[in-house]
Amino acid sequence: MSIEVKALRKVYGQQVAVNDISFAAGEGELVGFLGPNGAGKSTTMKMITGYLVPDGGEALVCGQSVLEHPLETKSKIGYLSESNPLYYDMYVREYLRFTAGIYKLKAAKDRVEEVIQQVGLTPEANKTIGQLSKGYKQRVGLAAAIIHNPQVLILDEPTSGLDPNQIVEIRQLIKGLAKEKTVLLSTHIMQEVEALCTRLIIINKGRIVANDSLENLRKQTVEKILLVAFTSQVDAQQLSAITGINEVMLHENGTYELWGTSVDEMWRNVTDFSAQKGIGIRSLHAGGTSLEEIFRQLTTG
Repeated sequence: MSIEVKALRKVYGQQVAVNDISFAAGEGELVGFLGPNGAGKSTTMKMITGYLVPDGGEALVCGQSVLEHPLETKSKIGYLSESNPLYYDMYVREYLRFTAGIYKLKAAKDRVEEVIQQVGLTPEANKTIGQLSKGYKQRVGLAAAIIHNPQVLILDEPTSGLDPNQIVEIRQLIKGLAKEKTVLLSTHIMQEVEALCTRLIIINKGRIVANDSLENLRKQTVEKILLVAFTSQVDAQQLSAITGINEVMLHENGTYELWGTSVDEMWRNVTDFSAQKGIGIRSLHAGGTSLEEIFRQLTTG
């Protein structure tokens, strides 16, 4: 496996940021790493890349311990952090040549030109980084992350600040890179996950709450969410009181999203409720197919 995380743990004072999590990712996998703000995503990524020392467990990259072999593992990792720290006074080519020098690349000049073209930086390559838009700064960070042709890519919000056309271009680039590398991708853009990822890992309050394909997660979640629209107004509190319904959310279109332990039970009880109250049902069907619904269920309980 290219990435192996074993009982990884990180504590800040009294707060357990990452709580004994374990997972693995192999070559050719593009794994989405999701979670609410403060769930432990960035902390986990920093421990995998060696930026943070764990308080327990270990992270391995290409079979080597990040703590025991820091230089060897760093040479196999490309990391784009959410903050994307750059030297704003340096020119784009100057910065990338500097980065190539850190990795002691042969034919560094040619490699710099290759990644500039690869990430779409050619129109801005003669500017200082400080002159670039946020989207192009993001491309510089991505170019620096892949310049040494790493086996593992850790990307934290890689399309942040990009316009819609740039987002599509960077997604295509990431998808192409994943064919021969292992990519761990953290993002809040659910459409990005659906478009790119072969598997999802969802972390909440420092613990992994899901590790599966989107298709399998949909199958599991669709059994717990019911979407219903009535022909007349219904009070949400009345729906909350129905046996088998744990949570009620009203959508803008007037449809109620009902969460429970079983769609079949909710279906029976909602139809009984409508008959008793003399209220018609305009539509009634199982939900849980969108990634947003799955994410909410797994991270809100």
